[in-house]
Amino acid sequence: MKEYAVSQLRNVALVSHGGAGKTTLAEALLFGSGATKRLGNVDEGTSILDYDPEEIRRKVSISASVALAEWKGHKINLLDTPGYFDFVGEVKGTLRVADGAVITVCAASGVEVGTEKSWSFCQEYDVPKMIFINKMDRENANFYKTLDALRELYGTNIIPLQLPMGQAENFTGLVDLVRMKAYKLEAGKAVECEIPAEMADEVDSYREMLMDAAAVTDDELAMKYLEGEPLSQTEIEQAIGVGTQTGDLVPVLLGSAKQQMGVDFLLDYMVACLPSPDSSEVQGTDESGELVSIDPSDESPLCAFVYKTISDPYVGKLTMFRVYSGVFKSDSHVFNINQQVDERVGQVFLIQGKEQIPVSQVGPGDLAAVSKLQSTVTGDTLGTKDSLVKLPPISYPAPQASMAIVPKAKGDEEKIGTGLTRLMEEDPTLHVDKNVETGQTIISGMGDLHLEITTSRLKAKFGTEVELSVPKVPYRETIRGKVQVEGKHKKQSGGRGQFGHVWIELEPLDAEENFEFVDKIFGGAVPRQYIPAVEKGIRETMVEGVVAGYPVVNIRATLYDGSYHSVDSSEMAFKIAASMAFKKGFMEANPVLLEPIMNVEITVPESYMGDIIGDMNKRRGRILGMEPQDGLEIIKAQAPQSEMFRYGVELRSMTQGRGSFTMDFDHYEEVPAQIAEQVVADSKKEKETA
Repeated sequence: MKEYAVSQLRNVALVSHGGAGKTTLAEALLFGSGATKRLGNVDEGTSILDYDPEEIRRKVSISASVALAEWKGHKINLLDTPGYFDFVGEVKGTLRVADGAVITVCAASGVEVGTEKSWSFCQEYDVPKMIFINKMDRENANFYKTLDALRELYGTNIIPLQLPMGQAENFTGLVDLVRMKAYKLEAGKAVECEIPAEMADEVDSYREMLMDAAAVTDDELAMKYLEGEPLSQTEIEQAIGVGTQTGDLVPVLLGSAKQQMGVDFLLDYMVACLPSPDSSEVQGTDESGELVSIDPSDESPLCAFVYKTISDPYVGKLTMFRVYSGVFKSDSHVFNINQQVDERVGQVFLIQGKEQIPVSQVGPGDLAAVSKLQSTVTGDTLGTKDSLVKLPPISYPAPQASMAIVPKAKGDEEKIGTGLTRLMEEDPTLHVDKNVETGQTIISGMGDLHLEITTSRLKAKFGTEVELSVPKVPYRETIRGKVQVEGKHKKQSGGRGQFGHVWIELEPLDAEENFEFVDKIFGGAVPRQYIPAVEKGIRETMVEGVVAGYPVVNIRATLYDGSYHSVDSSEMAFKIAASMAFKKGFMEANPVLLEPIMNVEITVPESYMGDIIGDMNKRRGRILGMEPQDGLEIIKAQAPQSEMFRYGVELRSMTQGRGSFTMDFDHYEEVPAQIAEQVVADSKKEKETA
C-alpha cells in the first residue's frame, strides 16, 4: 500500500446507539471507496468488521475493529465501535486515538441514549464530530424530526449539509446544500438530477442557514457574505471544515448505508471537514512530569500509543497502536516507557478487519499492529530510551456488574485463571478478583451481556466452561453481650487419656480491632505451655464461625481459670477445650451477624432523582447527600453489599442507560434480625447439601 503524508490521513471513529447501523455504514464506506470488492452484511455474517464468532452469532459489534479506505488521495482509517453500553471500554479506547468521529443516528429511532453517550464521549476526548442520519429508507424514518431533536439537545451549531428527497419508503435521493445539486439513487449509485420544484423554498431556507454558519467561521468570509457576494463551494467546504475542527459546527449528512446512498458524499466530507492527525497539539509527560508537545513528523523520536490488545491462545497477542511521532519499523526494537522494558518488534501490520497487511514501517498519525510483544498492555506508550515521553492513559469506567465464576469441571481452575488473565489484557473494563473470605472468584464488567460473552470466549478460546452465580456476601459474626463459660475436654479409652479444662470470658471488642486474647491465669491453673494452644483453638474456631460459618470479629477472649492433669493433659486437649468453650459462650453472648456496607456514588440526570432515591430506600440504603455536576446529579449513599450485586443492571433499566455508579467498601454493620435469620437458614441448607 502507498504511504501517505500525515496531512493525508484521517482517523475516524464511527459511534452510535446500538442498532443505528454503524457497522453497515462502515461496510458501505469500504465498498464505496473500493477497499472491498463485495458489500459485507452483518445479518448474513459476511461483515469484515464483525468477524468475531460471537459477533457473527449475535449480529452485534462486541469489540472495536479497524479497516482502511483510500479516497481521493487520502487514507481513512475507519474505527467501528460497539453501540451497546456493555462495551463502552471499546468506544473510549477508540476515541482516544481518533481525530474525528461520525455519530450515526437512525432516522426512524431518532436521538437515543447511545447517541447522547456518543456525543458526551466525543466531548470528553475533544474529538470533532459529524452526524450521519442513517436508514432514511426505513419505515417511519423522519429526517426533520431527528434534526430538530439534535438541535434541541445540542444547539443551533448542528447544521444540515443535505436534505432528503422523500422519506421512508419514498426516499429516493438527496439535495446537497453545499454543491446545490440533487442526486437520485439509481442501481445503488447517486445520479445527478434537478432539485425538485416542491423543495425549492425548503432548500433556500436551509441553504441560508448553512451560509450563516459558514460565514461565522471566518471574518473575510463573513464580510463577503454580508456584502451579498456568493460563496464558492470550495469556500463553503473550507469554512465547514474549520468550524467542524473547532467544534463551532457539527455537519449533518444523511442516507441509507444499506442502499449505498449518501456514502460517497460522507467520504468526501470526512476528507474535507475532519482533521488530519497533525491538526491539533498532542502532549505527553517527560521523566520529570513536565508536559511536552509531540511533533507529528518522521524525524521526531518515536512515540506510539497502545489503544487495544487482542489475545489469542494460538496466534498470541496482537498489539494495536497509533504512531504519534517518528516511524515505527518492522524488525526493530522499541522501549515500553510504562513498563520500562525493551520490546523486540517483528512484522508490523496494517489492519483490515481480521486481515493483516504486512508493511515495512508506519509513520506519524497512522494506525498499525504488531504481534507477540511480551510486556506491553493497553494504555502503554512505546518510544525510545532517548525520549521517555509518556502519553496519558485511557480512562475506563468502573465495573457495573459482578458475578461469581464457578468451573463446570473440576481441575479447570488453572486454565480458567490463565484464560481470564488473557481476556483482561484484551479488555481493561473486565476485572477478576479472588474473595479470600468467601473463596469465590468474582468477575466484574459493564453488564450482564459483557460477562456472558466473557464466559463464551473462555469456552471458545481456552476450552473451559464456567457458570455465573450471584456472589456470596462476606458476612461476619460477633457478639453484643459478655459471658463466662467453661470448656472441658476429657477422654479416657485405655492408655493415656486426654484432659483439658478452661474458663474463658468473652466480650465485645472495639470495631477497629478484630481479636484480643488475654491471659489471666494465676498459680498455674493452666500450665504455661498449654496457653498458646488455648489461643490457637479460639482463633481456629473464629475462622470457621459459630452461627452461620462466617468469620468471627471484634471479640476479646480472656482465659482466667482452668485445670490440668499431669499425665493426660496435652496441647491438643486444651485446644479442643478452648474451642468448645468458645462455641458455647458465643451462642450465649447475644451473637449477631454483620454485613458489609458500601459507599455508593450514583450519577444520573436530575429527572431520575426521585426514582433513584426511592429505589435506594428499598435497598435499605441511606442517602448521605446530593450535588450537581456538569448537568447531572451525583447522589452519595450507603447501602448493604447484599442489595447491590444487580444494581448496575437495574440502574441502567431505571434510567434508560443514562445512569452510572461507583461503589467501594466502607464498614460493617449489624444485619436486621429478620434478614439474619434467613442468612443463617440459607447457610445451614448449603452445608447440608454440600
